[in-house]
Amino acid sequence: MAPRAAALSATYRGGGGSTGIADGDDALAYAFARMPATFAAVAACLAELARLRPDFVPLSLLDVGAGPGTATWAAAETFPPLDHFTQLDANPALRALAADLVRGAPRFDALRQLPGDVRQALAGAGDADLVIASYLVAELPEADLGPVADALWRRTRDTLLVVEPGTPAGHARIIALRSRLIAAGAHVVAPCPHDRPCPLAPPDWCHFTRRLARSRDHKQVKGVDAPFEDEKFSYVVLSRSAPARRPSAARVLAQPLVGKVEVAAKLCTADGRAVTLKAPRRDKAAYARARRWNWGDAVAADD
Repeated sequence: MAPRAAALSATYRGGGGSTGIADGDDALAYAFARMPATFAAVAACLAELARLRPDFVPLSLLDVGAGPGTATWAAAETFPPLDHFTQLDANPALRALAADLVRGAPRFDALRQLPGDVRQALAGAGDADLVIASYLVAELPEADLGPVADALWRRTRDTLLVVEPGTPAGHARIIALRSRLIAAGAHVVAPCPHDRPCPLAPPDWCHFTRRLARSRDHKQVKGVDAPFEDEKFSYVVLSRSAPARRPSAARVLAQPLVGKVEVAAKLCTADGRAVTLKAPRRDKAAYARARRWNWGDAVAADD
């Protein structure tokens, strides 16, 4: 399985996503190699959604480009009331694995799977309170990004989450989709504290990271010795209703630099700017607050 996992990981790093999965063994190797990291990324995004919108109680999920069902499991864990699940994926081997993984779990007895090209499948899918497209957009031809974004939004009754690899190209795809759907009436819930254009300019890009422990089997399949891996991802959560925010909200865009003289933190602010906040040590309260900040945190000037 390790050689298959290595080949599939190389395809993923090259932007090919889950392409190249031809049979059940390939699907299983892909799940071993990629499912823990993608689960960690999607779960982090959903946790932030739940934190920012504690009143959001989705009952239905549409998992687009579901693969082995990673986002389905993350959403089910984050939102216990979810009881209606639909998965879309064009790959029969991944659909079969996703079905095997939920077999015997009563909560997923009514799970529905739809095959086919994503645009075709979306046209035949029903609406859902929560729609997730994780690690999907990278696999689309560039010309399909706009139409697929529109189709995802049409299926979204309340909230849409899109997750991509945390690369400059992944960020660019997120920003293109974000801009298009804001123009269609969407509101950003996370990570941006605003609906304005992204203030970052190349070669800078917005991404976040989650560190996850590797099991012995995971290390063996990936052919590595390191006990952990860092999954970098870019994402956007869009809603049909404007979220409530404090005017001073900001997002920490990189791990703050803590020095003896000051803490320097890169922030995206509610007024649509990317700034570097410096908290000098002589301002004990501000310095102490900034020392507690971590990459990805939503913070306020008085935190």
